[in-house]
Amino acid sequence: MAAPVDRGESRRAANARKRISRRPSRLGSPAGISSPGRGGSTDAGFPALLARVWHRAEQAGDLRAAVEILLTLDNHVPADVQLRALSRNDEAALTALFDLTWRDDGQRPPAAAPEEAGEAGEAGEAAEGDAGWDEERTFLGEIALSTSGRIVLRGPSQAPLQRERVVGGILRVPWSQQALHRYRQELSRAAARQAQVMADCRRWLAEQGTKGRDELLAQAKEAAQRTAPFVLYRGDDQYTNFRDQNTLTGKTLWPGHPDCALSSLHGVPLDLWSDSDVELVVGLSLLIASSGFGRVEEANGTQLTVEHVAFMLERIRAGYNAVLPAPGVAPAASAQVSDLMTLAEDLRERRPEVGAGAQLYREIHGALMHKIERVAGPFAGAAQETEAAICRDLRARLPFTGTTLAEFGDEIVRTSAWLTAPHGGFGTGLESLVHHAVTAVGSALRADFAMSRGIRSLPALIAAMRDEQWEQICAWDITRYFCCVVPLPDAARHFGQSIAAVADTAWAMSSRMQYNSWHFVPGNLPRDRAVVARDHFVPPTIPDIALYSDQHHHGHVNNKVRFSIRSPQAVTVDGRQFNGFLDLRLLRCEGPAFTEQDLLAAHRVSRLLAAATTAAAELAAAGTPLEVTAFDSPWHWRQITGTEPGTPAGAGPS
Repeated sequence: MAAPVDRGESRRAANARKRISRRPSRLGSPAGISSPGRGGSTDAGFPALLARVWHRAEQAGDLRAAVEILLTLDNHVPADVQLRALSRNDEAALTALFDLTWRDDGQRPPAAAPEEAGEAGEAGEAAEGDAGWDEERTFLGEIALSTSGRIVLRGPSQAPLQRERVVGGILRVPWSQQALHRYRQELSRAAARQAQVMADCRRWLAEQGTKGRDELLAQAKEAAQRTAPFVLYRGDDQYTNFRDQNTLTGKTLWPGHPDCALSSLHGVPLDLWSDSDVELVVGLSLLIASSGFGRVEEANGTQLTVEHVAFMLERIRAGYNAVLPAPGVAPAASAQVSDLMTLAEDLRERRPEVGAGAQLYREIHGALMHKIERVAGPFAGAAQETEAAICRDLRARLPFTGTTLAEFGDEIVRTSAWLTAPHGGFGTGLESLVHHAVTAVGSALRADFAMSRGIRSLPALIAAMRDEQWEQICAWDITRYFCCVVPLPDAARHFGQSIAAVADTAWAMSSRMQYNSWHFVPGNLPRDRAVVARDHFVPPTIPDIALYSDQHHHGHVNNKVRFSIRSPQAVTVDGRQFNGFLDLRLLRCEGPAFTEQDLLAAHRVSRLLAAATTAAAELAAAGTPLEVTAFDSPWHWRQITGTEPGTPAGAGPS
């Protein structure tokens, strides 16, 4: 077990300690040296995915098949996400050429016949001259995949696509007279819609007054600062706090930074706001009104227009009404901002009721970081079988007899003193429960890695809370938190059969999850000066399933986190509810992806851990000592390799 860190050490000693690696394979060595079996892969990450997608599109044989590959990034994202990412001109072009649109307005004329759209074979980059041209084709345009993952097109009277901003090249797209006529119609209708939308947005913002607009800007800036990075489009403008040129508050731009599009609007008369900025502020305000800051991530990778927000709100309304008693949530009375705001507020008001009757979760499409809120179906056969398997495993390892996870939780709460007593080689029953629950669910769901995080000292947190030492809590480093990571016995198959690499990967995950606890805890504290100044995210409250999440996040790419489940839970500590205080995470380095039923089963396991942690917090609040000392770097090395730190890794524990 790890010895507690001496918090009274000097700064020099602390810095020296931090320069010593905690990676299991090189404990005690200077940080920064190479680790075993960790060679980088040239085919990992988002750029490599885009290159593969473009190659597949080039080989598709005809333009429509190529476009469908590009729209889904070769089955990595839903097509409607890409369709809603298109600029106005690109949307009109794709509709005119291929009759592809996210809209369902019943007013569109038919697109050009498929044969008039040509074939990819005659449209490739090699055909830079007049190849593929004939007298019936009035214009030869272009289609490509941008380095951000969006489809981009060159339409009539537009400059050639910039080759440095696309992946691999371009496909030539022949336009017929019919396609040109359709394009004109689509652009005309889009311009008329846009004029109405902008007039309505400016009218609504004017009604808010200067003070109201400043409050909306402050709210939007905090949303950007307190949520995961996002990328939004409005026409050809990009608003982001994720890599590229940042234009919103986030890790790069501090609140009030002059480069932040939102900060730069403070004090500026409304008539000087650009249309893009107007729609950005209105769109963010509608999203936040519907569910708080987290809803913004559900627009990730798309155009943040009022039309798209209205589409999202209606989809959410339909999902909620599937479980709410009649009449449910009423639709927006019109497409005007005021009526959409009423719908957004109604959705937020009814959301707790929906969550009480069904499980809300988010489906995350990692390639574009796009999230979709879903309403889960009932806990059914597959989830029931998983729960039964987990309970069998827990009964064999713990002194409880429950046949369901809820029964286990009830038993543990009734005999909560067990949580503070040693058990099975651990200093406390709580540590034993965490380890065995993580092991059981990982085995039942065939997760290459399973993990759960929490805080090491509940008594220290309670003491600081009672003294209102919010600044002290914010100053704690990640070693105040823990994460227990358990790999499958055969996880080494993903790491060149290196057990040492598995141990290092597990510890890298553990360290990152400690950071997540550090990042979420302040979001539950009073808005003290130190809390507001401290970097933190709004704590998560619903679980999620991620698909192809090994694209952008460097840790996910390096550690092969392709498919995952995250199940956060709230814990009550001395009367204060801490959302996202702990979570359970499962990941697979390759397919198949996790299912909704897998998520429902995992969520019951995290609920068990939350019930036990809340019971442990009650004991700590009453004065019972309780410290989590397991799950440090040496523990992970011993557990995974079966050897002592500093010795070569064997074949792992039997």
